[in-house]
Amino acid sequence: MGTPITVLLGDPSLPDPTKPGGRYTADDLDQVVRLKRALGQIEAYSFDYRSDHGRLLETLREDPPEFVLNFCDTGFRNDVGRELHVTAYLELLEIPYSGSGPVALGMGADKSLVRAVAREHGVPVPREVLLGPDDPPPSLAYPAFIKPNRADGSLGIRPESIVDGPDPAREYVARLRRELPGVDLLLQEFLPGAEYGVGVIGNPGDDFDSLPILEVDYDALDPALPRLLDYGSKTDPTSPYWTDVRFREARLDDAVRGQMREWCRRLFPRLQLRDYARFDFRADAEGRIRLMEVNPNPAWCWDGKLAHMAELAGETHANLLERILRAARRRCLGHD
Repeated sequence: MGTPITVLLGDPSLPDPTKPGGRYTADDLDQVVRLKRALGQIEAYSFDYRSDHGRLLETLREDPPEFVLNFCDTGFRNDVGRELHVTAYLELLEIPYSGSGPVALGMGADKSLVRAVAREHGVPVPREVLLGPDDPPPSLAYPAFIKPNRADGSLGIRPESIVDGPDPAREYVARLRRELPGVDLLLQEFLPGAEYGVGVIGNPGDDFDSLPILEVDYDALDPALPRLLDYGSKTDPTSPYWTDVRFREARLDDAVRGQMREWCRRLFPRLQLRDYARFDFRADAEGRIRLMEVNPNPAWCWDGKLAHMAELAGETHANLLERILRAARRRCLGHD
């Protein structure tokens, strides 16, 4: 038996409004099977799993784990707005766990706030306007990108999110307000250039490392479709964004790679990130790169962006998960 680790997950028995049909899909369940298979390859640890949110708080309190691998990215009872509450409860119980804490998860969920912090630290960001639930769309340059300020898994993002004038902008703002009442929206300049992801593992002062930079490959996508990763790219196996979009190692010179990694190093401690994170960038028409968003505790799944980055480095899914776990244990316990 290896060192015991408890893995926290979402609850597949409960509704999940971010998923198609409001429930876990066959793909979601397969992701969990593959996760368990990958973790089973890590010989130094033994794993048990807790996903029953009806009893989760009770079991954590009455039978506290020695260490938690926190992959509960759905939030408590599959409410993504309560993702940070799971980590806050672990802290109240003084249970050590992997990944970012409640402050980082709260900040990371607010895309506009993250970009404001980035701008103050010299990291370039796109021009944007934050719309409250009752604010009318302002005049701005087109094309523009309209999306929820707080949403997970590209919820609310579809080809119609790219608008080329005030009338389509008003129509899409009204649509999102019907679908997601009370949610603030972002009207952002649309950056038509290449899209990149930078994954980092570790913590400053302790083997803080960047994975190979990922580029989203839209070459096989119908040229008539906007270049973006919409909700269908993550949820609909029949969508062209699922079937035709691929990933590859970024085609960038060393100076640009170094600059992007430096931006990530600058923001990681300021946003109170821990153990691992993903930073998403996009280039404008002149090739100038801008930060789009920061993902604390990015997707752990076998086919997520972080796993693709690890694959480019010659690592398996199990290798990636083990690196995250070891970084977290060194931070919390001083050893792995």
